[in-house]
Amino acid sequence: MELSPTVIPYNLTEEQEKKEILRRYRALLRVLKPKLKHGDRELVRLAFEMAADAHKTMRRKSGEPYILHPLAVAMICVEEIGLGVRSTICALLHDTVEDTELTLEDVQREFTNEIARIVDGLTKIGGVIDASSSQQAENFRKILITLTDDPRVILIKLADRLHNMRTMDSMKREKQLKISSETIWVYAPLAHRMGLYAIKTELEDLAMKYMEPEEYRNIAEQLQATRRERNRYINEFIRPLKDELQQTGLRFQIYGRPKSIHSIWNKMKKKNVSFTEVYDLFAIRIILDSDAGQEKADCWKAYSIVTDEYHSRGDRLRDWITRPKSNGYEALHTTVMGPQGRWVEVQIRTRRMDEIAERGLAAHYKYKEGSHGEDRFDKWFAQIREVISHQDTDSVDFLNDFKTSFLADEIYVYTPKGDVRMLPAGSSALDFAFSIHSDIGARTIGIKVNYKLVPLSHKLSSGDQVEVITSSKQKPTEDWLNFVVTTKAKSKIKDSLKEEKRKIAEDGKYALKKKLEGMGASFGRHNIDLLVSHFKQASPLDLFHQIAIKNIDLKEMKGFGLLGDKLEAPKPERKRHTEQHAGEPGAEKHVNVKDTELIIFGERGDQIKYTLANCCKPIPGDDVFGFLTATEGLKIHRTTCPNAARLLANYGHRVVKTKWAKNKEISFLTGVKILGLDDVGVINKITNVISGELRININALTIESHDGMFEGTIKVYVHDKEELDKLVNRLKELDGIETVDRFETGEEK
Repeated sequence: MELSPTVIPYNLTEEQEKKEILRRYRALLRVLKPKLKHGDRELVRLAFEMAADAHKTMRRKSGEPYILHPLAVAMICVEEIGLGVRSTICALLHDTVEDTELTLEDVQREFTNEIARIVDGLTKIGGVIDASSSQQAENFRKILITLTDDPRVILIKLADRLHNMRTMDSMKREKQLKISSETIWVYAPLAHRMGLYAIKTELEDLAMKYMEPEEYRNIAEQLQATRRERNRYINEFIRPLKDELQQTGLRFQIYGRPKSIHSIWNKMKKKNVSFTEVYDLFAIRIILDSDAGQEKADCWKAYSIVTDEYHSRGDRLRDWITRPKSNGYEALHTTVMGPQGRWVEVQIRTRRMDEIAERGLAAHYKYKEGSHGEDRFDKWFAQIREVISHQDTDSVDFLNDFKTSFLADEIYVYTPKGDVRMLPAGSSALDFAFSIHSDIGARTIGIKVNYKLVPLSHKLSSGDQVEVITSSKQKPTEDWLNFVVTTKAKSKIKDSLKEEKRKIAEDGKYALKKKLEGMGASFGRHNIDLLVSHFKQASPLDLFHQIAIKNIDLKEMKGFGLLGDKLEAPKPERKRHTEQHAGEPGAEKHVNVKDTELIIFGERGDQIKYTLANCCKPIPGDDVFGFLTATEGLKIHRTTCPNAARLLANYGHRVVKTKWAKNKEISFLTGVKILGLDDVGVINKITNVISGELRININALTIESHDGMFEGTIKVYVHDKEELDKLVNRLKELDGIETVDRFETGEEK
C-alpha cells in the first residue's frame, strides 16, 4: 500500500521537462475549469508564468524542476480541498517571495491586496521550520492571526505539506524525521480540526512511513495480503443491506474502505494486539443522495435498516448529526456484529456531509448559506483570535497549549440559561469559568455541574450544565495550572500569578537593597546578576520573590567578598568527578564515546559526552537521534520515543545526527514483556532459551499467574537490537506463549 505517487525520473532532457511542466499546467486548468469566470484564465496564466520564471534555476532534491512543486500544490488545493481561482494563484506563488527575487510588492502590483496578504501569510509559515523554539512560537502566532483573517492560508499550507510528504524519498534521513515529526505534531491535527479527514489520514500514514518504517511496511503488506478475503467479507456484509435500502426508495452508495495504516497501528499499540486481532480493519460507508429537508430523517432511516439487520453495540453509537463536530463533520457512526461474529463499523452520511467530511472548511463555506450552525468555524477562529491577542509570545509552551486548546476533539456544555459552550475534550470546570470571562474564571470559588457542587478540577463531559460561583476575594493559585487545559485559562492564570508575584517581590527587592547597602555594595546590575546565578534563579524577579517568601536567607551572603562596590562570589568547593560507562548495570551518568558505540555528527567523537534517555532506553541498532538539552547535555532518544515527535517538531535546531557503530563488546540493559498459558515448566523453558540457547545474561525475571494465564517481565543484557529481536522471535516460537514485546517506553522497568 504505497501512498507516495511515482516521482517522475529526473534524467529528462530539457525539452521533455518543458513538456511535463506544460502537461501539469494544462491538467490544473482542466480541474479548475468549472470555477473559471471571465478573465480568470489570464490571471492563472500570469501567476504560472511568474512562478515558472522566478523558480527557473531551482530544482528539488529529487532533481526535478522546482515549478512542478507549486503546480502540484495548486492541484491539491483545487482537486482535493475544493478551493478556487484565487487560492490557485496563491498556491502557484506560495514559495516565490521567500525563495526567489520576486517581492510581495510585485505580487500586489500584478494581482490584488487579498492575494498579496495570503502569499505573505504563506511566507511567514516557512519560518516555522528550523527556527529556534521562541521564534517558532512567534511565527506560529503570526500564522494563526493570518489563519483567522483568511483560512485559505492554512489550507494552502496543508496542501504544500502534503505534497512535500508525498515526495520526501530524496531527502536525508534526519530531514525526513524532522519534517515527519512536525507533520504529526502540528499539521495532521490541524488538518483534522479543519475537517480535512482524507488529508489528515494521509499525512499520518506518510509520517509513519518515515518514522516507523518497519511497522508501516508490515501493516501495508498484511493489508495487501488480506485484501481479497476482506473484499469477500465486505460484499457478504453489504448484500442484505443493499436489498433493504433499495426497497425503502433511498438513493444511496454503499462500500467498504480500509482503515489507515496509522490508525491500525495505533489500535494495535493501544489494545496490545496483533494485526490479525484488530477487528475494525475497515469501515462500511453509506452515502445518501438526500434532499435538503430530508437529510436527518434519511440517515436515521438507514441506521434503522442497519441495526435491524445486524445487532448493534449500544455504547458505540456516535450521533454527529444532531450536534455536528465544531469542524463541520456530520455523520452517524455505529458498530454492529456482522457475519462470522466480527464487529464492523458503519458510517452513514449524506452527499453534502460527505463532501464536508472530505474537503472540510472549503466545502463548509460552499454550503454555508441558509444552514444552521454556519458559524462553527467562525466561533473557533474568534476563540483563537482572543487568545492570540493576549498571548505571551516568548512562551515555548505556545505550540503545546495551542494543540491542547484548539486541535483536540471538543465537548459541548451548557450555561444555566441553556447557552452552549464549546471546549476541548478534557476541559475542567475551571476551564469553563474562564471561557465565560477571564474575570469570572479568576474569581471562581465553586462550580456546580448538573446542580451538584464539584471540585474546580472536575473534568466536564458533553451535555453537562455548569454554574459558576464567584467571590471578589478569590485569586488564582499556582495549582490551578495543573488542571486547566485551555490556552485562555492558562494564560490568564499565569498573568495573575505574575502580577501577584511582582507585588510580593517588592518586599524582597527592598530587603536585598538594604542588605547590600549594609555591606557597602551597590544595588546594581552586576551584583543582582551575580546573586541570581549564585542562588540558581531564573530572573531577578524570581530572586526577589524567593527572598520575600523566606526561601532564600540573606544571611547566606556571608561568604561573598567585596571588590569596590561589586560583590565577589564565594569560591566553590572542589568535588571529585566520577564516571560510569553505558554497559554497567544502573549506569545513568555521562558516558564517554570511545567506550560505547555511537557515531555523533557522522564521526566518532572522543570528547562528546552523552546519556541514553530513560524515557525510551535505546540500544544499538535502534533508530536514534541526539538531542541537546538545556541542563543535561546530549541525550540519545529512539525515533519511536513518545517524546520524539515533540522534540523533533519543536526544537529541530537542537537535534544532532546520531547512529550506532558496530561493537559487540558492550551490553545494554533492556527488557521484554511476555504473556502465555500458565503451564508446568514454562519458566524453565523461557530461561533455557535465554541463558542456555542464546547465552544472554538475565538481570531480573518476574512472573505472575492468574486465571490460567501468566504475565512476565524479563530484564536482559543484549549487545544490540538484532540480538533482542532474535530473543523475541525465539520466545514466540515456544508452545503456550501468546505475545512477547519489548518494554513499552515509559513503563516500570
